[in-house]
Amino acid sequence: MCTNPKDTCIPEYYGKYLKNSKDLKTNACVTPSKPIPRYILDALKEVHSEVTSRYYGCGLVVPECLENCRILDLGSGSGRDCYMLSKLVGQKGYVTGVDMTDEQVEVARKYIAYHMKKFGHQQPNINFVNGYIEDLKGAGIEDQSYDIIISNCVINLSPDKKAVLREAYRVLKDGGEMYFSDVYSDKPIPSELKQNKVLWGECISGALCWEELYQIAEEIGFSPPRLVTSSYITVNNKDLEEILGDYKFVSATFRLFKLPEKSVKEKGRVIYNGGVTSCETEIQFDANVTFKEGEVVEVDEELWTILKSSRFSDEFLFQNAGGANSCQKKKEIIRNPFQLAEEKTKLPQPPSNGSCCGPKGCC
Repeated sequence: MCTNPKDTCIPEYYGKYLKNSKDLKTNACVTPSKPIPRYILDALKEVHSEVTSRYYGCGLVVPECLENCRILDLGSGSGRDCYMLSKLVGQKGYVTGVDMTDEQVEVARKYIAYHMKKFGHQQPNINFVNGYIEDLKGAGIEDQSYDIIISNCVINLSPDKKAVLREAYRVLKDGGEMYFSDVYSDKPIPSELKQNKVLWGECISGALCWEELYQIAEEIGFSPPRLVTSSYITVNNKDLEEILGDYKFVSATFRLFKLPEKSVKEKGRVIYNGGVTSCETEIQFDANVTFKEGEVVEVDEELWTILKSSRFSDEFLFQNAGGANSCQKKKEIIRNPFQLAEEKTKLPQPPSNGSCCGPKGCC
C-alpha cells in the first residue's frame, strides 16, 4: 500500500514495471463500462499508438456536451483520454492532464504537436502537468477553472480519496461536473489486502467501498453521486483470486455536480431539446434517468438544479411544476453499483460497436 501520495510504489508500477497494458495481471484496469459510441471510437483511432499502448483505465469517461469546455483529467497517464477529448472539445476548448508518473507524462507530452496537426488545431488546446491529484494547487491548478473533471481508474490508487475529491471541488466552476470511472468494493478493504502492492497497483485493494463515496461527496459539498453504469470485474488470476476471497468488485461510473451555493431548488418539468452530439434523440443521463427529445419529464429539486445550473441548461426547456399533482409512480432509484451490475448480467448484452477494449487493453 502507498500510505503517502508521494510514495514511489505507484510511479514505479506504472512507469517502470508496466511497459504496456499487456503487463497487467488482472482486467480491472481495462474493463470497459459500456459500449463506446462511434464518434469516440473515431477520435480514439487518431491517437498515436505509443500513447494508446500505455493506457490503463477501467471505463469510458466521456460525458455529453463537451464542445468548448475546459476539462481536467486526473491521473492522465500517457494522455490517451486527453487527446481524444482534445479533438471533441474543439479549438475553443482546453484539456489539461495531471499525472504523478514522470515516464507517463513524458510519453504524453511527446505527441502534442502530432495530435494538433492530426486534429487540424491551429494552436495547442492541451497540456500535461506533473503533479499529485491530492494537491492540484501544488500543480498550479487554480480555483474554479474547469467545467468538467474526468478520472479513469485512478482515485483508487490514492491513499487519500477525500483530498482528491476536495481538490476537485475546489477547481470546478459552479455548475461544473466530475465524471469519473473507478473500482469499488462491496465492503471495506482490510489493511492486510491494502499491503499487497500488486493488488494496489492493479486498482483492486485501494478501491473504496461504494457507500463511502456517498459519505465523502456529501461531506465535501457535492450533490449526491449519480450512478451512470457499472460492470463486474473478474480477476482472472488464480493467486490473486485466492488472496481476495469473497470480496467483489465493480467498475462503475458516477457523476458529481458542484451546485452554486445560492441556487434555487424546486421541482419542475423539463423537455430535452435534442441535438447533442451522439445523443440527438435521447440522453441517458444516468442509470435511472433518460431524457427523450420533446418528452416532458417531471424531475425533483436536485435534478432540476443540476440541469439548470450546469452546461446542460441550454439543452432543455424548463417548466415550473405549479400546483398540479403528479400521477407518476415513483420508481426505485438505483444507487448501489453492485445492484446495477447484477441487473445487467440478466439482460442481453448490447453489441460492442467495434470497441476493442479487453484484457489486452484498447487499440
